Amino acid sequence: MLRKIVTVLIVIIVVMQFFPPVENKSDTTPPTDLLLVENVPENVKATLTNACYDCHSNNTNYPWYASIEPVSYWLSGHINDGKEHLDFSQWDLYSAKKKAHKLEEINEAVTEGWMPLDSYKWLHADATLTEEQSQAVANWANMLRLKYETSAQPQ
Repeated sequence: MLRKIVTVLIVIIVVMQFFPPVENKSDTTPPTDLLLVENVPENVKATLTNACYDCHSNNTNYPWYASIEPVSYWLSGHINDGKEHLDFSQWDLYSAKKKAHKLEEINEAVTEGWMPLDSYKWLHADATLTEEQSQAVANWANMLRLKYETSAQPQ
């Protein structure tokens, strides 16, 4: 019985190799991307690109192991979930109220340390934010949030 289960699992994994999920890659950066529509300081831009954009934009830099199934399905799920919560590539399509809310969440995520995810940092040690990086992102997010909260107020 165990042999049959192992055989079925091996067959499933082999078949999965022929049906990978669609990669989150784009040849161009859309004009709605956060880094194109906002004046992001270089240090914050580098942090966002390095620690956030793989899961929160239209262009993921895939590691070598991403082509192995079922790992690619696991990564794809993380990316889809990340983009569902915040998609920097679609930033300029958000309302001012939604932008303000997302910036508040960015501040909380980096100051409380729940972003980037631990599972991401395990394999991307350079995505672990220093206190200085976290503070720079939080300060930037707070400053930009005030702009959007003001513009979302009824006149």
